[in-house]
Amino acid sequence: MTVSSDEINLPEVIAELNELYPRYEQALISNDVSTLVAMFWASPQVMRFGVTENLYGEDELEAFRQSRPSANLARTVKRLDIVSFGRDFASITLEFQRDTAKGTVLGRQSQVWVRLSQGWRIVSAHVSLLP
Repeated sequence: MTVSSDEINLPEVIAELNELYPRYEQALISNDVSTLVAMFWASPQVMRFGVTENLYGEDELEAFRQSRPSANLARTVKRLDIVSFGRDFASITLEFQRDTAKGTVLGRQSQVWVRLSQGWRIVSAHVSLLP
């Protein structure tokens, strides 16, 4: 499939993801495990690289979410960018700030979203902290 330049950042697709992403962010900071798990692709091929973990497949992602401490998850999104390619593929990247006992931490996140038969799902994600 080739995506032409007029199919990049279709306003209606960007609007869908602008409505959907805050649901992910709220689930993240409130540790709503069922919503977080549902927003990822239910597949052995889904992956998430975190600050301290590499997760492959839906089972590893869910186990991580179930065992993750739920304290101090709040963060401030400093920049959020959504780029779509056609109607069914997009990336969401962001920079965030989080206050911890050790001070302010800066991080970044990238996600690949694909519209599947069940709706938009994250198929790959990466989170890292800046030194």
